[in-house]
Amino acid sequence: MSERIYGEVPGVSEGMWFPQRGDLSRMGVHRPPMAGISGSAREPADSIVVSGGYEDDEDDGDVLVYTGQGGNDPLTKKQVCDQDLNRGNRGLVLSLMEGLPVRVVRGANLGSPFAPEAGYRYDGLFRVEAYWHEPGISGFRVWRFRLGKIKPIVARPRSISVAETSALYGAQAVGEPAARQSLLVSRIVRNSAVAITVKRLHRFACQVCGTCLETPAGPYAEAAHIRPLGTPHDGPDTAENVLCLCPNHHALFDLGGFTIEDDLRLTGTRARLRTVRAHPISPDHLRYHRAHYRHGSDDLRFVAAAAAE
Repeated sequence: MSERIYGEVPGVSEGMWFPQRGDLSRMGVHRPPMAGISGSAREPADSIVVSGGYEDDEDDGDVLVYTGQGGNDPLTKKQVCDQDLNRGNRGLVLSLMEGLPVRVVRGANLGSPFAPEAGYRYDGLFRVEAYWHEPGISGFRVWRFRLGKIKPIVARPRSISVAETSALYGAQAVGEPAARQSLLVSRIVRNSAVAITVKRLHRFACQVCGTCLETPAGPYAEAAHIRPLGTPHDGPDTAENVLCLCPNHHALFDLGGFTIEDDLRLTGTRARLRTVRAHPISPDHLRYHRAHYRHGSDDLRFVAAAAAE
């Protein structure tokens, strides 16, 4: 099997239509003949197909909430058992962690205004922005992935080196030097006053490890939302939904590397979250994070190992 291409496939442009699933594989747009995710437990995903195979999929055009693979009846499209964080599902997590783009192909029969009437259409590059698990429509737990479209903005093209192309899309995408496109991802506008207040209350010290990073411009910490702001979580941008964390623990928290109990213990340990009286934390948001991001022990080992590489 040929090596993966992360990013655009030479000779294939956004909007290109393919009559059969096999045509996607032959052109290198989406290689698996059946699976909806082209990725593995050890390799980031390079493409997905959205074709109505899972009842929990949500398609809003520039934003997808995509259901992971496994556990569904291909005839009824209903989920019949819980999904594991394995195979292509882990591949999509690795895509998020590595910041690699994912090609999105839409198939017909979606009952969606964004789907083609027949065949398959390549709809451009998306980025995995978040992942979590929750009970789906049929009551079984599914892994869900929010992908946002990477929109090019008008920029003066310039020639770039092979090394730059490799850094942008991965070594397998390297060919002749090409023009670079600036990429823009739309993000929610956050209330900076809330983040600043929380960080100052903790004197910019991480609530997990106590680290305060000193820079020439002053102390640095990050504001981490417990219940994410984006769809479909729709968490509030309020102090009770924010933690003051160092960059390492912020990344681990967002990726499900650890969760926090109602009594502020770090799940599975005796360690407790560092707190100050003036900054109460909502137990409801902590419960939401545990319900959607808590992994089994095997998954925790996977996340920790992947984050360390």
